[in-house]
Amino acid sequence: MTAAKLQIHPLPYFPDSADLFSAIANKPWAIFLDSGYPITHQGRFDIIACDPVVTLETRGQKTTIKQQGEVLVSEADPFALVKQFLDVSLSSEEDLPFNGGAIGYFSYDLARRLEKLPEIAEDAEQIPEMAVGIYHWAVIVDHHKQQTHLIGHHLSEDVWETLIDQFSLLPAVPQDDSFSVLETPVSNMDRDYYAKAFDKIQHYLKEGDCYQVNLAQRFSAPCQGNLWLAYRYLRQINAAPFSSYINLPDVQVLSSSPERFLSVNDGEVETKPIKGTRSRKFSEQLDVLQIGALIESRKDRAENVMIVDLLRNDISKCCKPGSVKVPRLFDIESYATVHHLVSTVKGELKHDQHALDLLRSCFPGGSITGAPKIRAMEIIEELEPHRRGVYCGSIGYIGFNGNMDTNIAIRTLVHSDGCIRLWAGGGIVNDSSMEEEYQESFDKAAALLNVLAHFKAS
Repeated sequence: MTAAKLQIHPLPYFPDSADLFSAIANKPWAIFLDSGYPITHQGRFDIIACDPVVTLETRGQKTTIKQQGEVLVSEADPFALVKQFLDVSLSSEEDLPFNGGAIGYFSYDLARRLEKLPEIAEDAEQIPEMAVGIYHWAVIVDHHKQQTHLIGHHLSEDVWETLIDQFSLLPAVPQDDSFSVLETPVSNMDRDYYAKAFDKIQHYLKEGDCYQVNLAQRFSAPCQGNLWLAYRYLRQINAAPFSSYINLPDVQVLSSSPERFLSVNDGEVETKPIKGTRSRKFSEQLDVLQIGALIESRKDRAENVMIVDLLRNDISKCCKPGSVKVPRLFDIESYATVHHLVSTVKGELKHDQHALDLLRSCFPGGSITGAPKIRAMEIIEELEPHRRGVYCGSIGYIGFNGNMDTNIAIRTLVHSDGCIRLWAGGGIVNDSSMEEEYQESFDKAAALLNVLAHFKAS
């Protein structure tokens, strides 16, 4: 295959890419992969894209593919369908993480295409289990080098020049947009329901069904207006390195995730599971004590190791024998409302494996299911009243160049049909405390609930 030349054009650098994205935020299939800069300096690259040449939406056994006005419905594997559109060779002299390709979300419930799971929880959202666009152009912002580039291929000269002009200036801020939450968010679990679910998990743990189960509650409220305004506020109060805003025709996803699921960069695989959480304190002295308690917690360290082992096993299926290592164990990462215990697992992708093979093999992330994964997911389906949808799925990109970066979609708001929803939970093990786990779910939900409170209609 002859490699086509990737078009690259330098653009002015603006420190806050959210300002740049505002020009297209309300367009269908506009996507912003957001490192959280300049509020947090933990990330590096932002990616802005719109106008995909192909869209793929999976609902149940069928994926609807739209391309150049044509519509095709396929029952083939969704990951394989995305993969077939990435068979493009592009040459480039620039070292950029993304050269065009697939961007979108893979919901937690897409796992039903991979494993036979019970169908008990209510599907209240009725949104696609996968929504991915194939993008031929993107704006890439590198905050370390303070550089911005427009990349693209197979674009007409008129389209190319229009894009250069559009992203060379910051757009005017619209004055007439508004967003409001119409009622106080309501959980799908009260304390008694949560306690009964917790006890049921403890029973399964004692019976040896599993070692850990992630249990989450869901909050929902009616709302109206421009979701981009809500996201702008979310990133101000809870910036995170694997954040994103996705504007689909019927769904908006607002994610401030701190957790990387899987990345592939020139064949090097990395996953960074989070297990172990403490709430932030207003006093610096108390905050330091919280970090110390997290570092010293035998329970949290044991949970973290359990999930590290699960992910080592998951990525080993697609990595070269002997290449999977754990270079960092029990790092502390601090965010606006919580401290997290984070480990790093790395490996080298086999030559005959694609990034999407890796994603499929590891999906969904073990840090948000429990272990063993399938039994934990069966218990989640039994005990959580509603399907998770995008929550605990994955958002990110898979490029024509084979690179990939995806998050675990935690700390995520999802809007559809006039309702906004958020989830929060944690891993439950034998020595978990019901009261502590219940409170931890509120600690994790705090920033998202603050967003909804901020926009609560008076």
